[in-house]
Amino acid sequence: MLATQEVNTFEDLKSSLSNMPEFDHEQVEFCHDEETGLKAIIAVHNTVLGPALGGARMWSYKTEEEAIRDVLRLSRGMTYKASISGLELGGGKAVIIGSSKRDKSEALMKCYGRFIESLKGKYITAEDVGTSEQDMIYISSETKHVTGIPESMGGSGDPSPVTAYGTYMGIKASVKEMWGNDDLSDKTIVVQGVGHVGQYLVEHLSKENAKIIVCDINEDNLKTVTDNYKNVTVVSPEEVYNVSMDIYSPCALGATVNTETLNQLKCCIIAGAANNQLEDENIHGRMVIEKGILYAPDFLINAGGLINVFSEIKGYDRKETLKLTENIYNLTLEIYEKSKKENISTHKAALELAQKRVDEAKG
Repeated sequence: MLATQEVNTFEDLKSSLSNMPEFDHEQVEFCHDEETGLKAIIAVHNTVLGPALGGARMWSYKTEEEAIRDVLRLSRGMTYKASISGLELGGGKAVIIGSSKRDKSEALMKCYGRFIESLKGKYITAEDVGTSEQDMIYISSETKHVTGIPESMGGSGDPSPVTAYGTYMGIKASVKEMWGNDDLSDKTIVVQGVGHVGQYLVEHLSKENAKIIVCDINEDNLKTVTDNYKNVTVVSPEEVYNVSMDIYSPCALGATVNTETLNQLKCCIIAGAANNQLEDENIHGRMVIEKGILYAPDFLINAGGLINVFSEIKGYDRKETLKLTENIYNLTLEIYEKSKKENISTHKAALELAQKRVDEAKG
């Protein structure tokens, strides 16, 4: 049952929780500070396997209900991401409501760090959309329950390269499953979202001479990618779902795999780094099968970043981290085999495998 502990509640969000019975969270914290302008929600989904770890996302949500739904979905996904990766971690997430460009400040991030400290290690924070390595430094001045600090400070640094590497492994495994080999040189791949993770993913794909099409709302991100890689073309957000492609790789926000987009997408594989890509797990998990599309479960192939920050907790070893991340290739093939054998969606296959480990840990 959803248990809510309140630091400083937003009444609209409090009432929203009763409308979301599908989320079974241990604890949800509402953090509000007038002086710094901080409005944040910390959701701890499950700590059976270990302390909850998940990034802090800063985003200009249209409504507070949208923010609470996002943090609940993301934190639940982190539980399964940690479980399927074999990590001794639970699932959690935080969202900070506001613009990372206009509203973020050192004082705000330090204030957020104090709220993290008040949870006494039940939740460990990290980078996500809208937060940076510098923000983790600010947070670390208020709590030790933070990862993703620079290697010079004993941390693992930006997890984006490892997230991208794991996603790349998942893409190669998907190509192997679909066409019998994992060569990407003749494949057209659309990378939707070329922020930190997307840019590192483009680097891997470029080295294999894939034909890369990119899309982003940030012109600076597009310029960085097109300046650095020659085999890249740009399409607008409005055009992206109608492009002829082999692989659709969503690397921005979630829910881009939905009824509307699936009726437009011309691809054989969906494999990307974004969280919660399926707008509805049951409806769209089945719909990709009906469309003949191979879907790589997001919480499986984007787990590299979590593996990276988990390694930081244990004592960072880059070589061991990359070795664990490479195993995403084998795990992805295992999930495809389970999906075929049991005639279930790949998302459900991955979910069952992750849930089994959680259930076994409960005794």
